[in-house]
Amino acid sequence: MRSQVSRVPFGLSGDVSVGVAGRVASHTAAALALALGVAGCSASGGESGNGPTRHTVVVLAASSLTESLTAIAKDFEATHPGTDVQLSFAASSTVVTQVNQGAPADLVALAGTSAAGPLDAKRIVGGSRSLASNTLEIATPPGNPGKVDAITDLSRPTLKVVLCAATVPCGEAAAKALSLAGVAAHVVSYETNVKATLAKVQLGEADAAIVYHSDVVSAGARVRGVQIPASVNQTLDYPLIRLTDDPTTIEFATFLLSDQARKRLRDNGFLTP
Repeated sequence: MRSQVSRVPFGLSGDVSVGVAGRVASHTAAALALALGVAGCSASGGESGNGPTRHTVVVLAASSLTESLTAIAKDFEATHPGTDVQLSFAASSTVVTQVNQGAPADLVALAGTSAAGPLDAKRIVGGSRSLASNTLEIATPPGNPGKVDAITDLSRPTLKVVLCAATVPCGEAAAKALSLAGVAAHVVSYETNVKATLAKVQLGEADAAIVYHSDVVSAGARVRGVQIPASVNQTLDYPLIRLTDDPTTIEFATFLLSDQARKRLRDNGFLTP
């Protein structure tokens, strides 16, 4: 019988891991090393006792999937008593680094197929499926104080523009869109992931940011969206990659591709296959 992992020490760089039932913990690389030193532990497992067998599925995912996967995991847990889906969100490049450094995980979901390139092939068990896709959008504060109405406005020297770092998918995609539009944005900050980028706008610390359409949708009234023309916009496919043959993991992976889960993704601004 495989042992349950009730808390997952993912955070190699202070990233936050979120248990669907509301558990939130920040972990360090030292905690990860400690967890990996526990003999017999694996990412997914069940444990028997006086009660029913419990199972844990560990998912590392791109930060743009935060709202969607949290809702989907709750849906799955509601119909699978005794199952605990543990979620950890970070930039896709960070997720890949975590897996390559031995972080326990059953599934990973990344923003952009290119992000999966550096993933250690020896960790992949079940191949890859397309979970969803996403496009870029400009986010401004609700009142749009910078009067941003088009991607070309981002070059104005009076604007404070924030982008994702070039090493993460949202930053790479934003750089391509800006290049195609012939725009040299007046960038004041590069952030580690798309949620941190969006937060700068929500806090009023930036006039505009290029994020994903799904982030604008999830933020609701807290931001205003400005569309990027299709001729320069970028579409990123989100691969779902299985790292174990655990039966509960396979069941959850199948659920992620179901009509019910895809509706959750669409409701949060994603495109689905």
